[in-house]
Amino acid sequence: MAKVTNVLIVGVGGQGTLMASKVIGQAAMIEGLAVKQSEVHGMAQRGGSVVTHVKFGDMVNSPLVEKGEADIILAFEKLEALRWADYLKPGGTLVINDQEIPPMPVIIGAAVYPQQIFERLSEAGIKVIRVNATDLARAAGEIRTVNVILLAVAAKLLEFGRATWEEAVAEAVPSKALAVNLQAFAIGWDLK
Repeated sequence: MAKVTNVLIVGVGGQGTLMASKVIGQAAMIEGLAVKQSEVHGMAQRGGSVVTHVKFGDMVNSPLVEKGEADIILAFEKLEALRWADYLKPGGTLVINDQEIPPMPVIIGAAVYPQQIFERLSEAGIKVIRVNATDLARAAGEIRTVNVILLAVAAKLLEFGRATWEEAVAEAVPSKALAVNLQAFAIGWDLK
């Protein structure tokens, strides 16, 4: 049976989750692998949940990552990490941006934003890489590169070298934004 790598990218509309999935798919294609992707947009334009499934390997049959199958979940927001954690397979890794974006029920007072998300995930035995990508992007001078910083952290967990990832970023972003995105990728890649 051919090995397939399953990546789930979760976040809120406008955070760049779709671009991150495009880069992952492009990197896999550069490496000569088959790729399938599927996107689910909730109320993305209103800050709703956005989920992208990316699968790559020698042969990929389905674009959807099922519960308990994700090698990596890349979460652009803490609540989305908690919401999708059951999709992670045993031994998988959850890369999480340390950011809270309250959903509409929290904003209108109908719900409370969950507390101690990192502790809850840790208690469940989930390997978590916590990244303050928002502050890193702000310090780099371009807040819109949060997605690329997070992507680079997750990319180190996948089997491709840095040059493949940088080529994929170059193919996925407009040329006018390439320099700042490559700088953001370097920030995420070089994090310890």
